[in-house]
Order: sequence, then C-alpha cells, then structure tokens
Amino acid sequence: MDTGAFRPYDTPSDPPEGTRMSKFVWTPNRVLVEQANVTRFMKRHGFSDAFALAREAAEHPEWFWEVIVEDLGISFSVPYSRVMDTSRGLPWTEWYVGGRINLAANCIDRHTGGSSADRVCLISESEDGTVVSYTFRELADLVDRCAAGLRALGVGKGDRVAAYMPMAPEVVVQMFAAIKIGAIFIPIFSGFAPPAVAERLQDAGAKVLFTADGTIRRGEFLDIKSNADVAAREVPSLERVVVVRRTARPLLWHEGRDVLWETFLAPPGSAAEAAEMGAMDPALILYTSGTTGRPKGTVHSHAGTLVKIAQEVGHAFDMKPEDRFFWLTDIGWMMGPWTMIGGLFHGACVVLYDGAIDRPGPDRLWDIVERHKVTVLGLSPTAIRMAMRAGEENVMRHDLSSLRILGSTGEPWDEASWRWYFQVVGKGRCPIINISGGTDIIGCFLSPLPIHPLKPCTLVGPALGMAVDVWDEAGRPVRGQVGYLVATKPAPSMTRGLWNDPQRYLETYWSRWPDVWNHGDWAYIDEDGYWFLQGRADDTLKVAGRRIGPAEIEGALIATGKVSEAAAVGVPHEIKGEAIVCFVVLRPGYQPSEDLRLELADAVVKRVGKIDRPEKILFVSDLPKTRSAKILRRVVRAAYLGEADLGDLSTLQNPEAIEAILRAI
Repeated sequence: MDTGAFRPYDTPSDPPEGTRMSKFVWTPNRVLVEQANVTRFMKRHGFSDAFALAREAAEHPEWFWEVIVEDLGISFSVPYSRVMDTSRGLPWTEWYVGGRINLAANCIDRHTGGSSADRVCLISESEDGTVVSYTFRELADLVDRCAAGLRALGVGKGDRVAAYMPMAPEVVVQMFAAIKIGAIFIPIFSGFAPPAVAERLQDAGAKVLFTADGTIRRGEFLDIKSNADVAAREVPSLERVVVVRRTARPLLWHEGRDVLWETFLAPPGSAAEAAEMGAMDPALILYTSGTTGRPKGTVHSHAGTLVKIAQEVGHAFDMKPEDRFFWLTDIGWMMGPWTMIGGLFHGACVVLYDGAIDRPGPDRLWDIVERHKVTVLGLSPTAIRMAMRAGEENVMRHDLSSLRILGSTGEPWDEASWRWYFQVVGKGRCPIINISGGTDIIGCFLSPLPIHPLKPCTLVGPALGMAVDVWDEAGRPVRGQVGYLVATKPAPSMTRGLWNDPQRYLETYWSRWPDVWNHGDWAYIDEDGYWFLQGRADDTLKVAGRRIGPAEIEGALIATGKVSEAAAVGVPHEIKGEAIVCFVVLRPGYQPSEDLRLELADAVVKRVGKIDRPEKILFVSDLPKTRSAKILRRVVRAAYLGEADLGDLSTLQNPEAIEAILRAI
C-alpha cells in the first residue's frame, strides 16, 4: 500500500533518496543486511527492496500468508485448501481453510529430533538468584507429562485451562501442554487481586487452574495461592487447582480440589500425542482491559497465532537458533506467550526472569543480559526510563557485547529515552525494533525490519502482511498529522471475536467504519513516510480544537534531562475545551520548585507550541502503571478530577501511586 511521501529505494542500507542524513541514527551494515532472515526471504521471492515487499504483502495477503507458511516450515498435519475465506464478512475471515495443525507441536516437537534436542532452549531466573535451564528434549518431556496429567483430569479439546502463575518455567510447560491436547490456555497476571482473577475464570468457564504458592518480589513473599483460593470460590466450573511449590511456606489445602504439581505430572517418558486442531480452533484466550466495562477475552487460533508470531519474530527480530531471547514481561501480558512461541518456534533459547529489576541492585537487568549472553532484548520505554533514573554507570559495568537486536513495545517513546537505549545499552550498534500492535492481534501492525535505516522513536511502517493506514475523523488517509491507526484488510492473528460476546467484538473493532478495523491508537506519518505512534486515541488531548498525543508533551518534559517519567492528561477547560495537566517524576538530584515548574512548562512550549503550554505541572513520586510498565493515564485523569470510579484497576501494579497523585493535587 502507499505510505505517502516515502518511496522504495534500491539498497536497504541507504536512507531514502531526498531525505536528510541527520535524521537517521541507525544504518545497517552490509553484513547484517546480507545475513538477515528477511533478506533471504526477499531474494527467494524476487524483491530487492523491503518496502516493495511490504506493499505487495499488504495488497495481496493471500499470497503473503501462504508463502510464509512454506518459507518458515510451518507444519500442517492436513493441508489447507484455501488461504482465506471472507464469505462471512471481513470481521469473520477464515484462514487456512480445511487445514489441521497444532501450535505446540510446531514449537516443541519439531526440535526433539537430531542435534536440536539437546540444545538449551529455556533459561529461567528468579529474584533470589535461582537459575534453571532445559533442553528441547527435557522441555518436550515435561510438556508431555503435563499434557498427560491434564488428560487424566478429563481435560480435552475446547476445555479452558488457566494459569495464575509467576514468570516461572512451569508456566511455559503448562501453556504448551494445554495447547497440545487441544485445550484453550488462559494466562493471568500473577499480581491480580482475587476479583480480577475470578472475573476471567468465570468468563472463560475454566476447568483447571494452575497456580503457585507464591513468589519473591523485592525480597518479600508474594502470596498467590491464597488469592487463587478466594477467586476459585466464585468459579463453579473450576474442578481442579494444580499448585506449584516455589517456597517451603505452609499452605491452606483444599482436599479433592487441590493437587501438587509433582503429583499431577505423569511419569517421565509419558507420551502425549498432539491433537489435530482446525486452523482457526482457539489456542489462547488473552484478556485485555478496556477503559470501561469488563475485561475482553480475545480469542487466538492455532494457525493464526503461530503464523503471525513466527513471521514477525523471524523477520523483524531476525531470530536464529543460536539466539538467546529475553523480553522483560509477565505471562499475563501478550508479550509473555508471544516471546515463548516466537523464540521456541525458531529453535532459539528463551530467557525468563521473575522478580524486580532493581534487586539486589539497580544493575540486575544488565547482569542478566551479561550472564546469559542475551542477543535479543525487549524492554518497554518505561523500563528504560527507570534504568535511566538509576544511572548509566549500572549499564557500563557489564559486558553487553552479546546484544545484536533491541526491541520495544507497549507505549510511545520519547526521544531522550530512545537514544539512551540505543546509545548506552546498544552502544549504537543494535537497531531498536520498536513494534506496535496489541493483545487483540497477538502481534504488531507496525514494525521496522533490522535492515531499515532508523530515526529515533520510529516504527518505520506497516509490518509485513498488515494492510494499515492512518485516517482522519472522516475516514480519509492523512499524512503529516495525527490520525487513527486502522487496518483495511484482515490478518490471520486478529482475534476470532471476544469470548462469549461476538457483538462487543464488532462494536469494539469494526463499528466506526464499514469493514475497517479501528485499533484505537493514534499514529503519524512524517514527510519521509516514516511512522510514529502517538498513544491511545482515548488518551488524546484536544486543546482549542487541536488534537495532540500525550507522548509529545511527555517527550518534551523528559528531554529536559530533569524528568524521568511523565503523564500528560486533558481536563475540562471552559475556553479551550481541554487544558493540559502534567504529572512528573523527577530524576535524582532535582527537587520540586516553582522555578522548575516554570522551566518545564517553557520546555513544552519550545518543543510543541504556546497553545499546548501545560495548565499545571504537578510533582509526584510515582505514576500508576501496569505490570507491563504502561502508564495508566485514564487513572491519572480520573484521580485528578476526583472521580469516585477510577475504572478497571485490575492491571495496576502500584496502587500507592494513586495516593501520590492525590497528595500532589
């Protein structure tokens, strides 16, 4: 599809003709370009330019999503007869019609023969320093033992199996075991309170729940099992709770319902045949919170999930069997299953960490990268801002030379933080693959490739195979201004609806414009055709009739070097319609003052314009965030306005931050 002013160019390592070289801070070298997975794919299919490939893939999705299956070696036990069928309408597109496949078999069983079997594929580290690792052979045996255990409990195709677990190796086993026998796996964030857990289990009608006695976070015991017990009382469908012991603490036990992990597992060597599943049969239900209403259960299929994740991890992150892949995430965030599926499918080693990134010291993250020789690292912008606050000396004391690709997602970048990640962590030699999509597509709409030149903060353009655009309120494509990120054609990984609520699915994604997916994000395409994310549309500020994303305001504040985190929200104003109020967390060494408040406001004016001068700047010690480090601006705004209902707080990991906001007010 046309990406505006941008035009394809012949050599991927050169910036587009007519652009200013100073805009680009990353240019891939010839060796990277020649050895990249996507270069091999391009040569095989006659493309010399990645942007031409992206346009062809967007315009001809049937072609692209078929050659991807062949290129990646994705195994269908029964071949499909047709790539896509839109006869029921675009929102209900069927993919790989008639095909039979199993996601787990493609990620685990494919590596158990030959030399791959004894290659380490999973390394898991806990906050207390405990490290365990598994080869493909060992992991496959555990998956089969867990699958056999589930079958012994009467779990079969279509049954729902949930995991309310920390980021431990057992959760990898549980996910692939459930999927292998045709059950539907539901990951739940381990920090959720009982009502949030119960709500998800009830909605899904879960039959079995995996949980743990607890875990260690910031040196303290976090009780998980007690919360699971409270939630389980509200879920009539729940028959068994399988408990992983991670500590020696005493447990409240429910005879007849609870079973220990070791007792539940079938004996070593137990075989579990992979169920033949329809291509669009559900493999996962991932719950995502909206700004209002109950959480949405997005449904993801065996084929759609596998094909999309394998493609983007293989091409955007250039994943190879020798890589070690670490994304700082939780199993309850989409990036947890995404990392496991993408890394293991490609035969790489996935690194997990369960704990705080500043324990026992502020360099824990970089210590993990050094010790486990991580090659592909994924962090959110907020995680980088936290690391910046701790100081770059914590990075410098570690050898991070193993890194070759940096990744990020979850929220818009500010340029100062992006450059810190690029220069301090990556030493200017690793591209930042900044992706954006969502739980509802278990993948990305926008994504660079490692062979693209990069500007700070950019996502470059549409991910391969994704027909996306930026539209204004009237549904017209726009360039050079902020607009709605939309998808004009379906993709295999788009949610199969919302669990038990097809009408809400249509209203959420397909109701604004006929046969067009409205993703709810703001995006921007610059004069060179490079794309940038501007945040959620429901976070957008409208000052005197002019729309602006909070990321622009926040970036201006952080660029001063005195602010580590910021949240800009719009509040009612009788003249402007909305006024901007900013909450900022200062970097160490700076103290709140009226002079600093004025200096920060002036910085916004200088960077963005007089009309966007903040009405107020308030200093706080913390901002409310999810476990995946997204700042909850809607909660900030509601707290500031004194609203009694702060909305869904189930994903909030630091409720004390709300008190910090109230004190600042």
